[in-house]
Amino acid sequence: MASNSIHGNGVSGSKLCINDVLRDDELRSVLGRVETEKDKETFGLVCKRWLRLQSTERKKLAARAGPHMLRKMADRFTRLVELDLAQSVSRSFYPGVTDSDLAVIANGFTCLKILNLYNCKGITDAGMKAIGEGLSLLESLDVSYCRKLTDKGFSAVAKGCSDLRILHMAGCRFVTDGVLEALSKNCRSLEELGLQGCTSITDNGLIYLASGCHRIRFLDINKCSNVSDVGVSSISKACSSSLKTLKLLDCYKIGDETILSLAECCRNLETLIVGGCRDVSADAIKSLATACGSSLKNLRMDWCLNISDSSLRCVLSQCRNLEALDIGCCEELTDASFQFTSNEESALSLKILKVGNCPKITVTGIGIIAGKCSSLQYLDVRSCPYITKAGLDGAGFHFPESCKINFDGSISEPAVLL
Repeated sequence: MASNSIHGNGVSGSKLCINDVLRDDELRSVLGRVETEKDKETFGLVCKRWLRLQSTERKKLAARAGPHMLRKMADRFTRLVELDLAQSVSRSFYPGVTDSDLAVIANGFTCLKILNLYNCKGITDAGMKAIGEGLSLLESLDVSYCRKLTDKGFSAVAKGCSDLRILHMAGCRFVTDGVLEALSKNCRSLEELGLQGCTSITDNGLIYLASGCHRIRFLDINKCSNVSDVGVSSISKACSSSLKTLKLLDCYKIGDETILSLAECCRNLETLIVGGCRDVSADAIKSLATACGSSLKNLRMDWCLNISDSSLRCVLSQCRNLEALDIGCCEELTDASFQFTSNEESALSLKILKVGNCPKITVTGIGIIAGKCSSLQYLDVRSCPYITKAGLDGAGFHFPESCKINFDGSISEPAVLL
């Protein structure tokens, strides 16, 4: 009796080819069990049929291509969900994707849900209009530093892509409150919004946003210098259960009203950046630490000049899950900020600590921290006149083996607090 085991291009003992045995859906099932992208590419090398199936099942693609190649890709990768066409900063002289490219994408990749156009400086509102008209399933769009875009283009996307959950438009300097009004009316499921450096955004825009988008968990308005407590407090109240990350770097109009609103409403807050918000008081920070102590993981308050020893002690004692803390340039802080940790039970979870330009903090204070932070990975002590490598070595403090101590700026900084 002839053997029926399959090998090579056929079945042993017969002339039957494996492609005659397995239907397309069965081959797709096999492909679905292949784990790595490299092995999936190998799957497509077997024959043209397997390549076609592998191509139609591909979900993610990063490419640099013009309209002609994009059309070929659209014909081949018919079920693509994620397309990354971002331009690296090192190629910033090159415009990248153009409006004609976006027209091809909008017509050809109709299943697309995630589109990354970061730093593609050549696109205009015409390209955004094509996205709005052709990509109705889009959920995530990054057009950060696409500096030609205006409210007109973003409004077209908001109207055509009602399922949008993530939108990043950092550095789009022509954006105004009109975009936030369009988002509030059309994109009620919005969860993540990046507006860094969009300096024309005001409180009115944030109030518009709060009126329609109640699921925001991430809001970056770093360097949006025209927003104040009024606008940010409207967000904290409207998104009280969802808001986890709020970035307000150099929003100099922000003060205690925002911090107290967060303390009252946003008990799930995990990341807060208020660096450069010089009107924030020590008492407001105490209220925030007490209210959000169990959730807060990352806190940046460099250049918050009102921060006191007692307020920092409150943060360190209440926020037991705090992993990253920046208190740089808080010139009134002293070693007393850390002295609560003399209690043996008060171990800290800190992995990143930045105390640069705090002239009153000495080796003594750092020693207390070293003894309580067994997970410390990065310590920034630049421009602290009483903290030197020789001083720390001489004191005999024991830092975790993997901890990097930045004395002079020669070590790259973690991005978690940016």
